[in-house]
Amino acid sequence: MSSISRSRGLRYVAAYTALLPMAATVLLAYIGTMAWSVKVSFTSSRTLPVDNYVGLMQYAKLFDNERWTLSLQNMALFGVLFIVGCMVLGFALAVFIDQKVKGEAVLRTVFLYPYAVSFVATGLVWQWMLNPELGIQSAVRSLGFEGFTLDWIVQQDAVMYAIALAAVWQGSGLVMALLLAGLRGIDDSLWKAARIDGIPPWRVYLSIVLPMLGPSIGTAVVLLSVGVIKVFDVVVAMTQGGPGLASEVPAKFIMDNLFGRANIGLASAASTVLLITVLALVAPWLYARHRAAGAERAHG
Repeated sequence: MSSISRSRGLRYVAAYTALLPMAATVLLAYIGTMAWSVKVSFTSSRTLPVDNYVGLMQYAKLFDNERWTLSLQNMALFGVLFIVGCMVLGFALAVFIDQKVKGEAVLRTVFLYPYAVSFVATGLVWQWMLNPELGIQSAVRSLGFEGFTLDWIVQQDAVMYAIALAAVWQGSGLVMALLLAGLRGIDDSLWKAARIDGIPPWRVYLSIVLPMLGPSIGTAVVLLSVGVIKVFDVVVAMTQGGPGLASEVPAKFIMDNLFGRANIGLASAASTVLLITVLALVAPWLYARHRAAGAERAHG
């Protein structure tokens, strides 16, 4: 064996050795705990985990629980509002910045900054802004507009819209960054050809640019969808699940049953349902990316 081959082999060994702690963390802290939660979901565990297996009883109790079904409905409504809002606003911001406006670097930072803020901070800020007694409603009424009303956060039929508004403010910057990277990858000759042919810009974006941004859009939708399933911090910070149970979400249901109601079995069943939902979203996306990468290698 040559010295070059021996040196390369040693580098590979050193690299894989350095990865061992992370691999152990993934196997034990992530995959191990997920497997443990799935196992517990098939037991009658309450305060402490037990090995008394009861089959699908916890899942039957879960979907017979009105609070759980309400949380799923709220998550679905929030998901539609959040994903659509982030995609529309993020795309609009990306198109705006792609026009090579002055101060582009500053604008990128400003638009992306909310995504760097924690959901707890976002929730607290928007809770104050939407508080009828302290926030926007109070400020506008103090200017003389006594009939102005913005009390979504205390209305049961509007509170999810208030939460979605705060979440869109935070998440649209991520979509902007992803789509802007895709827009910057489009050849300028396409725009020159469109101008020569007299095609209006909106038509170019709709018929040409958006299909070309397919991978970026898919990535953004998957990331936002996973965020929808995990939504917890912003709800707790803004409403604590209220008024009543109007803003209850699955993650809060799980945390309440795990720590507040001492029902580990039911909480594990609910978390397993969310895990399956995440896998159902991520697996097709990963498969599509793998197929696309394979096709590129084959054509290359």
